[in-house]
This record gives sequence, structure tokens and C-alpha cells, in this order.
Amino acid sequence: MPDESSDPEPQGSHVGDPNDGDASSKVVTLLAEAVANLSGDERPGQIQMAQAVADAFDVEQHLVVQAGTGTGKSLAYLVPAMLHSERVVVATATLALQHQLIERDLPALIAAVDAADLDTSHAVLKGRSNYACLHRVRMGVPDDQGTLVDLPADSIGAEVVAMREWVEEQADARGSGERDAAPRHTDRVWRQVSVSHRECLGTKCDFYDECFAERAKQKAADAHVIVTNHALLAIDAIEGVPMIPDYDAVVIDEAHEFVARVTQTATDDLSIADIDRLSTRAERHVDDDTAARLGDAADELKDAIAVCGPGRVDVFEGQLAQALGVVRDCARALISSLPKEAGDDAAIVQCKGWAQELFTTAERMAAGSDADVLWVSERPENRGGDNLHVAPLDVSYQVRDHLLADKTAVFTSATLKLGGDFAPVAHSLGLWADEEGGTWRSLDVGSPFDYPKQGILYVAKHLPPPGRDGLVAAQLDEIAELVEAAGGRTLGLFSSRRAAEAAGEHLKTALPHLTTLVQGEAQLPELTKQFVSEPETCLFGTLSLWQGIDVPGDTCRLVIIDRIPFPRPDDPLMSARQRAADRRGANGFMSVSATHAALLLAQGSGRLIRRTTDKGVVACLDPRLATARYGGFLRRSMPPMWDTTDPALVRQALARLATPE
Repeated sequence: MPDESSDPEPQGSHVGDPNDGDASSKVVTLLAEAVANLSGDERPGQIQMAQAVADAFDVEQHLVVQAGTGTGKSLAYLVPAMLHSERVVVATATLALQHQLIERDLPALIAAVDAADLDTSHAVLKGRSNYACLHRVRMGVPDDQGTLVDLPADSIGAEVVAMREWVEEQADARGSGERDAAPRHTDRVWRQVSVSHRECLGTKCDFYDECFAERAKQKAADAHVIVTNHALLAIDAIEGVPMIPDYDAVVIDEAHEFVARVTQTATDDLSIADIDRLSTRAERHVDDDTAARLGDAADELKDAIAVCGPGRVDVFEGQLAQALGVVRDCARALISSLPKEAGDDAAIVQCKGWAQELFTTAERMAAGSDADVLWVSERPENRGGDNLHVAPLDVSYQVRDHLLADKTAVFTSATLKLGGDFAPVAHSLGLWADEEGGTWRSLDVGSPFDYPKQGILYVAKHLPPPGRDGLVAAQLDEIAELVEAAGGRTLGLFSSRRAAEAAGEHLKTALPHLTTLVQGEAQLPELTKQFVSEPETCLFGTLSLWQGIDVPGDTCRLVIIDRIPFPRPDDPLMSARQRAADRRGANGFMSVSATHAALLLAQGSGRLIRRTTDKGVVACLDPRLATARYGGFLRRSMPPMWDTTDPALVRQALARLATPE
């Protein structure tokens, strides 16, 4: 598929000149004032992006923008969003970026404008489980039989009491009731004061008028700019469940994450333990044997799953298909048997919601659609046993038909060009030219960083290719020598928890004078704080460290990547997508596995240079990055650092950086 970034007028559509007109001058002026309020500097890439976003809104043409770290892309889309005549939604992948938008960028923007001339109203909208539930706090939590239970008798009881007190304080003060504003707590404690959409009583709730989630929706309905997350946007636009007030355009930040979040949202699960729990809870609400029959269906499904075994279900027939059909039919019968009028009985309302969700999931799985991938995940018996999952094979058509058809979309991230081309990511987002004249424009505004002068990409070509048995002695020695040369200050990005732990243990023995932190030893925010505050420290971890962590300055002089992060060969969804691409005549490995790896490599290597003053080395211990045919594609996806395979040169460079001037 061609990259439309080189075509100023793709598919015959005129792309307006962003340098013309009063609207463009307003964008530039307001952006400059907002940047000044943040004591920032003018950045050409930021201005270029802001003008392009405004133009996209004006001509109703989709836009894909790659804006490197340090560009200031959040203000570059917030300014045209605020100036747009209709409501704009901004969707992000992380809570950290949501917090930055609400607490820093939007206030700076609002301070820079005359509120009398511009609608500056804005709101944050999250999923229901992110808000405390007054019904749960005031009426209690039902057990599996639907009866209310007392607070846990263990140590979390006091924490739950304190959390309930906070919720009531929020209600009295008309606060947000958001989880992010709550006192420090665990997931277990939060579950005692919140509900999922399945458990929510909706308008039948006695406390509906005070509901935090409903008040957030009302505020959003009056806002010009709404900040939300990828998952809620997917539920609203793609799943067809109304969650967000009507809007004209959407900005999807951290767009490299969007396909994964949409896929996650569209993934359904069946747990034998949950079906049993629903059966038990429903028994007291029905007069016939429908609840008991659902329990029998759970046993039948459990036997069918055991026959399949863990992994992707390639042949959907026989025992599993029959068992899913039975679960579906029993769930439908239970819905019919539950009292039609639940009144204010929360247990019945929740049972109905649970049964409806079970029916929908079982019906989808029982259909055995080629558009879905079905697989079994292995779980210990004491955790409910194996689970069944279903996910869409491809979400690009859903995004295209349900989001892009009606809204103008701007996709932005620091990593959207893979192998030097926008096409792989754009296609996954539903952006491709067709006979109906669908068009999109792409733009790379560059980066304020001088990567060839600030960073070195070192590929340890002399090491053996990574195997399935984890890190070998040569790799561990290489890690120790690199870390010693850098004097610590190392972020280690590993493909597995086992590899991270092995490297951590080796360093603690080989370099005991340095502090080595390994993900899992404490909460990640705590480890990150220690990593930033203490010199001569290393932080090793897995996927959550590859993106979203920001450690500028002397904190991080060395980023180690143990191997090219291809998806696991036994990953059911990725392997199914690769096989489907092969069947279409495409190169499944390049379009799925290599693209996945390129994205993570771009994100992981991007951890090194976060400011114009940062310097350091990205060291990849996988020689295939230099020797394999696909290595060039992967390297072109990474920041354009000066590259070498010379171990002595890299150690000298790290030693110079570690020596105070």
C-alpha cells in the first residue's frame, strides 16, 4: 500500500494550505501564548502539527501525525481542538497522559485565551469502574447467593472503612469520586467500593441522582473538549454502546496502542467459575430449574475445554461447539426465568446483567465465526481452571466502519512510521484508499533531538542468537560489562520476567556496589522513583517498561534490549493474524510479527533520549538486528542514532559519559 505522506493531494482531495487564512493565524497565536504560559520554547514541529490538525478538522480529512518526543504534541492538538466549532474528543492510552492534559496542558491553554471569545469547557470521562459506587458503599456487597455480607475480617477491613469514608466525603463535597483521586489503595479494596457496568443498577438505583459516573457523563455533555481513554472510545464507537456525548472529531493520542486497546475491548472471556457463581446466585430468584441447568452446562463446558487443552482452537466443532450452545441456551432461559420487574432488588438486576453478558459471549463463541479467534488459557484449578477467550482477528474494518466513517480522526504518536513507512500502522487503523474515495494524510514533524549526536545504537553482533532457554553466559557477561562501563544508570528491557530476573541476579553478584532493581520487587512507581533519585542504579523489567516510562537526564545513560521482541510463537491471536496474512498472499511474518517487534523497539529505544541534553547508548544483545534480512526494517523504525557493532567503542563511550566533566 502506498504511503500517502508524499502526496499533498491524496486521492484527488485538496488539502488546504495551513499557512493561509485567519484560522491558521489563530492557531499559531494561541499556541504561542499557551507555550509561553508553560515557559516553553517555540518548536517548528509543534506549529506544523497544530496547523495540520486544524486543517484536518476544517476539510474533514483523517490525519496521521508522527511527532517525536519533545515536540509538544499535546498542545499541538489541544489548540485546534479548542478552536474547532464543534465538540472534540481526545482519547489516550495511559492515565499519566490524561493527568497531564487535565492538570497541566488544558489549564495553560485556558489561561492563554479570552474565555469570553472561546468555549474552554472540558471534562474527563472514564469507564464506570473508575468511579466509586454509592450503592455499594451504602448498601453493601452481595455474596454468591445475593445476600449482603459484612466487611472482610482481615487487614483490609480498616482500609475499606477508610475508603468508604472518603467516598462519602466526595459525595458531600460533590467531588469526582474518581479512583485516581482516592487515597492509596489496592485493587481488592477498590472493588469493595465500585461496580462494573454489569453490576450497575442504572436509573433504578436509589442514589442515581448522586452517582459519580452519571455526574461525569453530565459534565461531559456540557463540555467542548472531552478527554477519555481508548477503551471507552472503542466501546462507544465500535461496540455501539453509547458512552460519550455526540462529537464531531476525535484525536487519538498514543495511537500506536489503539489497535491493541480496541482488540482488548472487543475480547470476551468465559470462566467456568463465573458461570458456577451466576448459577448459585440465581437459584434464589427463580422458581424452576434453569439455574441448576446452567450449573450442569458449566460442567459440560469444563469437560470440553479440558479436551481442547490450552492454546488456539483451530477446529471448532464437536464437544466444544455443543457445550457452548448449551451454555448459550441455558443463559437465555435464565434471563426469561428471572423476575420481569426487579424493582429495587439489586441482586436481581445484577443477575440479569450477568446472565445477559454470559448469553452474548456464549452466543458469539458458539457462532464459530472466521472473523474471531478462539483460544483456551491455562489457569490453576484453585483459580477457577482454564478459561475460554474470543477476540477479533482484525479490527481495522471495525475502526473504519464505525469510527472513521462518521468522524474526522487525528492519530498521533512518536512511533507511527515503521520501517520508514506510515502504511503498516495506518492500515491497521482502517486507513487505506478505496474505490469510495476514502483518503487520509500523513505527516512526520520530526523531533527536536539530534539523535546521531545524542545517541548510539549498539548491536552486539558477536553474541550468539538468543535461544529458548533464556539468557546465556555470554549475554550476562555483556550486560555486566556494559553496566559497569555506564556506572549503573541502566534501564533493562527484557522479553520475559525470567530473563529480567536472571540478569538482575547476575548483576547483584557481579556488581554488588551498584543497586539493581527488578520489576516485581515492589510497585513499579516506587521502583521508578528510586531509579530516578539514586545514581548508580539499574532498573530491569518487561513490557510495562518498554513504553510509558519517562526517565530523562543522567538517570538513564544505557538502555539494554535483550532480544528482538517478536510475539511468542504460541500467542493465539498473533499467530492467527500471521496465518491469515499468509493466506491473503501477504508476508505474515513481516506484516504481523516484524511490525509488532518494530513498534516495541521504537518505543523501547525511545526511552533513552527524552531531552535535548540527554546522551547515551541503546544496546541490543540480539545479533539478528544486524544480520537478518528484516533487520533493516526494524532499525529504520528506531530513532536514527549513530550505529555500531564495536563493543570496545561502546564501552569507551559509556565510560566517558560516566566520568564527571
